[in-house]
Amino acid sequence: MTLTELKYIVAVAREKHFGKAAEACFVSQPTLSVAIKKLEEELDLKLFERSANEVTVTPLGEEIVRQAQSVLEQAANIKEIAKRGKDPLAGPLKLGVIYTIAPYLLPDLVRQAIARTPQMPLMLQENFTVKLLESVRTGELDCAIMAEPFPDAGLAIAPLYDEPFVAVVPTSHPLAAQDHITAAQLKAETMLLLGNGHCFRDHVLEVCPEFARFSSDAEGIRRSFEGSSLETIKHMVAAGMGVTLVPRLGVPSEALDRSKGKRKRADEPYVKYLPFDGDPPTRRVVLAWRRSFTRYEAIAALRNAIYACELPGVKRLS
Repeated sequence: MTLTELKYIVAVAREKHFGKAAEACFVSQPTLSVAIKKLEEELDLKLFERSANEVTVTPLGEEIVRQAQSVLEQAANIKEIAKRGKDPLAGPLKLGVIYTIAPYLLPDLVRQAIARTPQMPLMLQENFTVKLLESVRTGELDCAIMAEPFPDAGLAIAPLYDEPFVAVVPTSHPLAAQDHITAAQLKAETMLLLGNGHCFRDHVLEVCPEFARFSSDAEGIRRSFEGSSLETIKHMVAAGMGVTLVPRLGVPSEALDRSKGKRKRADEPYVKYLPFDGDPPTRRVVLAWRRSFTRYEAIAALRNAIYACELPGVKRLS
């Protein structure tokens, strides 16, 4: 067997489709199919069950695919070890970030990374937590920035910062006259949420669990709207559809400090950001990577670049 054949079976197991796996491996489908058939003959067992609609991995095939992933990772580590002897930071770092962190952290982080480690460009991917966990585990990504909690995937974890939540209300709302808000006050409001799959949705429901079920009566979209992004939801708040919570880094610069008399953003007259009174609900943002990942210096450099970002209103962790 060859590393190329192992790469092919891992791709088929991931894509559940021979054609898509071939595209991912940049080969023709017949080339991939012949190689996998050769490996199955050598092992004298079926790795995949083929049907008209999908490809499934056999029970023994799943075990072999897991071992193949480990072998491919170890083979890649040989090259990484060789690179470390020349420059530990040489080469791109594949970084995943969840949707509710990426737009607020990445612009500053990319600038910091370019200034500090230009020889280590960041290859970026936005996705849901569950997708990022799988991509890190299989080696498609080197590391990921996510918010706890998430399923234990046996990864190494480094805490980055604790980020408080801030309420967003229309300026026409009675709550906009306040300087702070409480969780109890939110319970009587129409809460606009991110859709299923976003971990931030779960964080909001921890603060206001009664919003886990929307009413299905004539109130229509006011009780059932779910947004695809926090920015979309903020526009819905501005339109008077309801209220929401956002992470502190999602608050526009100086929106919580109007004492300086500086020019307001165009959308600020329509929404007001209210900090929580007392201890606010927070989320812990962490960096996760495979324990077998050998580029320790790259992880350290990424953490330093994150800590060099402005990160207003969050509690940095070491």
